[in-house]
Amino acid sequence: MSVLPSLSGKTSLTSACADDPRPKDPGHITTGCRLTWNITHNGDLAHWYHVWLDGSSPITWTVKVVLTIVIAYVLRRLTHKLITKVTTRMAEGTMPERLREKTRTIFDGSPVLVSERRRQRAETMGSVLRSISSVIILGAATLTVLGYLGLNLTPFLASASIIGVAVAFGAQNLVKDFLSGMFMLLEDQYGVGDVIDVGSAKGTVEAVTLRTTRLRDADGVVWYIPNGEIKRVGNESQNWARVVLDVPVEYDVDLDKVRTILSETASVMAAEPPWDEIILEEPTVWGIQALSNEAVVVRVVCKTTPGRQGDAASELRERLKKAFDSAGLTIAAFTAA
Repeated sequence: MSVLPSLSGKTSLTSACADDPRPKDPGHITTGCRLTWNITHNGDLAHWYHVWLDGSSPITWTVKVVLTIVIAYVLRRLTHKLITKVTTRMAEGTMPERLREKTRTIFDGSPVLVSERRRQRAETMGSVLRSISSVIILGAATLTVLGYLGLNLTPFLASASIIGVAVAFGAQNLVKDFLSGMFMLLEDQYGVGDVIDVGSAKGTVEAVTLRTTRLRDADGVVWYIPNGEIKRVGNESQNWARVVLDVPVEYDVDLDKVRTILSETASVMAAEPPWDEIILEEPTVWGIQALSNEAVVVRVVCKTTPGRQGDAASELRERLKKAFDSAGLTIAAFTAA
């Protein structure tokens, strides 16, 4: 039995191009079939076009399905290449020198740390963007192909919407973690190597994902914190830090002498290696910060690289103790009000 359409008995536009030749109104006939009839006036040829090349013919929807799949694949590949290119530039830190000068931080002196932080952030964002683009492109292509096959998508879309709402409601904490992690990465709130305080834990960031942040505190305890549970973040490792040292002295001491000792000791320390690379600015004596019956509190501060303020403060305390001993001054006991 032949699968080809019959090429006999088609003597009119309606009989050649309509599925039901009985209707008198040919308005439902497609433009392609009508054009074939007008050019050739051959009913058999017009009918052959209607069966095999018209909008509902097997060849037509097969071509549409193949083209849809090819276009989706090409578009997905181009999108992934673009995302990879952008994220690679982010990971390599390529930017105009003018912008680099405006955003220069102390991390420029630690290329390994900043490179790892930037690489992890770029890879995570690239993975997320590629996954999102794949879901959108392939999902749209799948729905288009199902439409070509004549399936009614209304019940399917309604069911998918209901299931999506149910899943989103049940996994709302997971969705919250992912959204929080995405914005955290985009805003560069913290990264690998930063020392952060999230309220429930404080430590050095070891890994950052879209769902969790992994910290290791001073005792060596590793904390896994869902990003959606982080309400506030205190980052001690961004751009710069500050040593704030309050020195209590006797009430009747010569304050000018105390100021001189504090200023000279801190300045000498800031000029000596390795502290000349850790202390970023000339130390400053802010003066009297508190008064009591027991002591006068004088404050000295210095700006340091992030994460090194503790080392600088310890060294400065030791040097001030020796300087005060050499000057015959004693550090007084002080109880904060």
